[in-house]
Amino acid sequence: MKRIILTGGGTAGHVTPNIALIPALKDAGFDICYIGSYDGIEKKLITGLDIPYYGIDSGKLRRYKSLKNLSDPFHVIHGYAESSKLMKELKPDIVFSKGGYVSVPVVLSAAARHIPVISHESDMTPGLANKITAGSATKICCNFPETVKLLPADKAVLTGTPIRQELLNGNKLAGLNFCGFTTAKPVLLVVGGSTGAVHVNNAIRAVLPTLLKTYQVCHLCGAGKTDESLNKIDGYVQFEYVNKEMRDLFAMSDIVVSRAGANAICELLALKKPNLLIPLSAKASRGDQILNADSFKKQGYSSVLLEEDLSDDSLLDAINELYENRDKYIGAMGISTQNDAIPIIMELINNTVK
Repeated sequence: MKRIILTGGGTAGHVTPNIALIPALKDAGFDICYIGSYDGIEKKLITGLDIPYYGIDSGKLRRYKSLKNLSDPFHVIHGYAESSKLMKELKPDIVFSKGGYVSVPVVLSAAARHIPVISHESDMTPGLANKITAGSATKICCNFPETVKLLPADKAVLTGTPIRQELLNGNKLAGLNFCGFTTAKPVLLVVGGSTGAVHVNNAIRAVLPTLLKTYQVCHLCGAGKTDESLNKIDGYVQFEYVNKEMRDLFAMSDIVVSRAGANAICELLALKKPNLLIPLSAKASRGDQILNADSFKKQGYSSVLLEEDLSDDSLLDAINELYENRDKYIGAMGISTQNDAIPIIMELINNTVK
C-alpha cells in the first residue's frame, strides 16, 4: 500500500485543505498518517478521523523580535530529529505539506531521505515556512495566478485549494429552517472566520436595522462575540460557530460578506457565492488578505471593501451593489479553473509516487 504523510498546522487554514484531501487519498489506496505539533489545532481537527497522528516539537517562525526567537531554533532542531525518526519508521512514499511552522522540520527531514514532497501555498505571497522549504519540494501548489511567478518555475502549479466536498452538498431549505428564515427575502451570510472579526461584526450591527429592510442576516460572529441584545430580532440570527450546518448556511445564502483568508475565499469560489471581501488590514497582518482580495477582485470573483474605508454608507452601498450584480460574479466564478483542486492535486501526487 502507498503511504502518504500529511503535515501542516498552527491555524485551521493549514489543516482543513489536508482534511479535504483525505477521502480522495483513501479512494486512491493511500495509507495516511499525519504529523503535527504536540498540542496544536491540527491535533484537535485530525482526532476522530481515524488517521494516525504523530506529534513533534515545533518552534514558531516569527518575523518580529521576541525573546522566544532565541530558544525556538532548538525546538526546530528537536522537531527535525523527531521527524527524521518518523520518516525512518513510517517509510512514506510521499509527503504533502500545507505549511505552517510545524511543517518545516517534516519537509526538510523528508527531503534529506529523498522522499518527494508536494507543498501547498494558500496565500498570494509565500509564507515563511514555504519559503524555507521551497528548495526541498518537488512541486508547489498555489491558489493565485500571481503566485506562480513568485515560485520556482519548474515547481509551481496553479491548483486552487482542496475544498471539503460536503460543503458542495448543502440543503437550502435545511439552512432556512435552521435559522428560522423564510423565502420572502434574500439571505446575507456574514462570516468572520473561526475566531470572528470584531471590525466586521461591529460594522454589520451598526447597519442592521437598514439591512433587515431588504435582507435576512445570518451572522457568524466568532467565539464569545455574539451580542445578546440582538437576540430574537426578526430576520437576524447569530452564531459563535457552526460546523456540520455550514454547508446548509452556504446553500441558503444569496450573498456573503467575509474576511479574505485564502481558504475562505476559495470555498466561496467553489460554491459560486457572490461575495464582499473585507480583508484584514495591513496593520494587523502581513497584508496577505489584502493581496488575496485584490486578486479575486481583478478576476471578477469578488467585490472588495478595505477595512480603512469601512463606514455605514460604504458597507450598505457595497452590499446592495453586490446583490444587484450577483449574476455577474456568479458568471465569472463559473468559468474559473481554480475551483476543482482535488483532482489536480491527486494527479500530482499519483504521478510523483509513480
